[in-house]
Amino acid sequence: MRSLAVASPLPPAAARRRPRASASGREVISQCWKCEINQDQPLGNSLRIGHSQGSLQRHGSRNLLAAAAAISIEQAEVSTYLPKGDMWSVHKFGGTCMGTPQRIQNVADIVLGDSSERKLIIVSAMSKVTDMMFNLVHKAQSRDNSYVTALDEVFNKHMAAAKDLLDGEDLARFLAQLHSDISNLRAMLRAIFIAGHATESFSDFVVGHGELWSAQMLSYAIRKSGVPCSWMDTREVLVVKPSGSNQVDPDYLESEKRLQKWFSRQPAEIIIATGFIASTAENIPTTLKRDGSDFSASIIGSLVRARQVTIWTDVDGVFSADPRKVSEAVILSTLSYQEAWEMSYFGANVLHPRTIIPVMKDNIPIVIRNMFNLSAPGTTICKQPANENADLDACVKSFATIDKLALVNVEGTGMAGVPGTASAIFSAAKDVGANVIMISQASSEHSVCFAVPEKEVTAVSTALHVRFREALAAGRLSKVEVIRGCSILAAVGLRMASTPGVSAILFDALAKANINVRAIAQGCSEYNITVVLKQEDCVRALRAVHSRFFLSKTTLAVGIIGPGLIGGTLLDQLKDQAAVLKENMNIDLRVIGISGSRTMHLSDIGVDLNQWKELLRKEAEPADLDSFVRHLSENHVFPNKVLVDCTADTYVASHYYDWLKKGIHVITPNKKANSGPLDRYLKLRTLQRASYTHYFYEATVGAGLPIISTLRGLLETGDKILRIEGIFSGTLSYIFNNFEGTRTFSNVVAEAKEAGYTEPDPRDDLSGTDVIILARESGLRLELSDIPVKSLVPEALRSCSSADEFMQKLPSFDQDWDRQRDEAEAAGEVLRYVGVVDVANRKGRVELQRYKRDHPFAQLSGSDNIIAFTTSRYKEQPLIVRGPGAGAEVTAGGVFCDILRLASYLGAPS
Repeated sequence: MRSLAVASPLPPAAARRRPRASASGREVISQCWKCEINQDQPLGNSLRIGHSQGSLQRHGSRNLLAAAAAISIEQAEVSTYLPKGDMWSVHKFGGTCMGTPQRIQNVADIVLGDSSERKLIIVSAMSKVTDMMFNLVHKAQSRDNSYVTALDEVFNKHMAAAKDLLDGEDLARFLAQLHSDISNLRAMLRAIFIAGHATESFSDFVVGHGELWSAQMLSYAIRKSGVPCSWMDTREVLVVKPSGSNQVDPDYLESEKRLQKWFSRQPAEIIIATGFIASTAENIPTTLKRDGSDFSASIIGSLVRARQVTIWTDVDGVFSADPRKVSEAVILSTLSYQEAWEMSYFGANVLHPRTIIPVMKDNIPIVIRNMFNLSAPGTTICKQPANENADLDACVKSFATIDKLALVNVEGTGMAGVPGTASAIFSAAKDVGANVIMISQASSEHSVCFAVPEKEVTAVSTALHVRFREALAAGRLSKVEVIRGCSILAAVGLRMASTPGVSAILFDALAKANINVRAIAQGCSEYNITVVLKQEDCVRALRAVHSRFFLSKTTLAVGIIGPGLIGGTLLDQLKDQAAVLKENMNIDLRVIGISGSRTMHLSDIGVDLNQWKELLRKEAEPADLDSFVRHLSENHVFPNKVLVDCTADTYVASHYYDWLKKGIHVITPNKKANSGPLDRYLKLRTLQRASYTHYFYEATVGAGLPIISTLRGLLETGDKILRIEGIFSGTLSYIFNNFEGTRTFSNVVAEAKEAGYTEPDPRDDLSGTDVIILARESGLRLELSDIPVKSLVPEALRSCSSADEFMQKLPSFDQDWDRQRDEAEAAGEVLRYVGVVDVANRKGRVELQRYKRDHPFAQLSGSDNIIAFTTSRYKEQPLIVRGPGAGAEVTAGGVFCDILRLASYLGAPS
């Protein structure tokens, strides 16, 4: 027996599975050869084919040649075997990752650190090189001689990079190839210069050199570590065909054949391939157009059925929103193919939609990772994220926007039920080359609106007026309307379809941020919900919905005016409680501004409340109320804004109406707005009821006691208020509870002021303004002048220019106060400053009265308030509210409660 040995890289089992080709040669073999394959031998052993001398004599030399040819075919077939499956991992590195010699070395380290059995690496040109190559073509066909200098710059950039990265024979080989390529390019560019024109294939050939050079440099860098590596010019492998609109479609069948052929010549465990470039079926160089390198990685990953395709970039993954617009955007751990597709359509910087197609059909995951932050796990784009959670927070994955759009509205009763109207509308848009981004149509067919780029809307409007000239003249169409300055906001999520309430939450968030929606579109798949807004509202809308779904149920930007006794105490309370609220109730309170009378401190994302006093002292700017409010209203990081006025200033209170009109909520313990002119109070209350902005002022009466809310609760549940009486001011309660024995009135007032019980100006407490507030809340349209108030401020002191002057002069009236107290004590009574709101008779009064020591009003201590509500339901026994009604802690606590009530109104859990 004689034998021939044919080297085979195939394991015997794989050889048996391979389909049999070259029928004629096989027939000869079957006739004259006896084949014996040693199936127990490992990969690389020889294939031994035996024959008898007699058979050779029978068939002669002709058949022997045919058989030899068949063996040659067999050898070629064995060599074309390309393993496919999970042993392959595909990595793509963009221009930023390949931007410098050091970064190319870092890429090499990442590749070598991958434990996959086989690796296919797709690389882009070095950073900015593609633009430089396009510029070469542009200069040459413009007959601009500077293309010669520009080509030298390209050469020098790559030569310098190679010298930093490589050495020895590898450097010499690369530089020799670089010199050859530059020489060829110089000749081609010269031809373009002479012709003054470059065909698309010429241009593609020139531009593709950047990828060729970066692939070669990376392959040499890997070889330097002693690991075998080949580099692939993908123009030899990837075959594409034009599909219109400056796009190409891969020819997978032909590309797979060529990849097998390439691999048979250069089998390697690490292959560095050029991104972006390919060839036509006629072997003419071309490119994969926009985002071509990502597309290359996806196609090649599909051809080898890779375990995954990793796209390396300079961000940690895919964000839930554009981080340039939403600083609180988060990295998404997973996305479905459909979600990534929708996001990229709406302008999110994820992947081009066509990049997803090749891997999607084979369920190959794409992982987006940051080469400059290897600790970040990145975002995995796959068939279905592992998290099957269908709660409201998980079902919306991201938000994206498109700006500089115009809305075209075609409207008319003659459209209803008329076939072909929509076709005519969009044909007109198509005829002028307009890109229709979104369509919305009422089910009545009365109107159709669609969004197009603003730069195209004039042509669209003209085309529609021409197309529907007769319909407009006859009145079948009422108008073709153009609304400029629009933006699209899209919410994207695969599970929105199966989760009730997503749309409700989305539109509720927009409404509470005072955003008006102009058009809505949603497909039955519910992968996205699209709304059209004013462009000026777009960033605020984006932050509002993102905040609602991603940050917390309620994120509030807080501006504090008046960091004095009450304001400072409130800031300390916020500091102590903020983390608890965020953890337990998902309420995120961010103080982004603090303003005193002289200085203010502003922050875009939140003041560090652990050092607010120091910041207000060292990093402050001159106080300016308009600038302070503008900082709050124009901050688009947080959609919900509230101003907390902790002053007792009439000027500050006069701005509440304007702030509410701007969509800023207002919370205050300041009595001035509600006890001032009646028309101003009514305007505030009317605006509050008519809008989504809120005005809360529980602490204006009774500090932290629930007096205003109790009164409102009675009224809103249908009870009828008959009478309210009591000691409304904790300050005055404290003063008269302590005005006994030999103590002087001025001394007690000074003590109350020192303890923080009084307003900054004690005259505000001594004037009885609480009663007018409760009267108005009860429905009485009264001015302060309509309520007889026996003011405790002596007539001579009402014109004092300051609180200090008042306090200095008050002791001169102590003798009169001593007389009144002594007379009451002699009769077994005490002095109490009492307010009465007689709702039934539509009047009220405030006066100093005397009560027996066993009366409930005489039983108070400290700064306690007591208020009695006599109503239709509580007629026999009044509803009593009693408790501390003054002091910085309880007043600040009352303001804090209003902030939490606002958060509850905005969606926080109760």
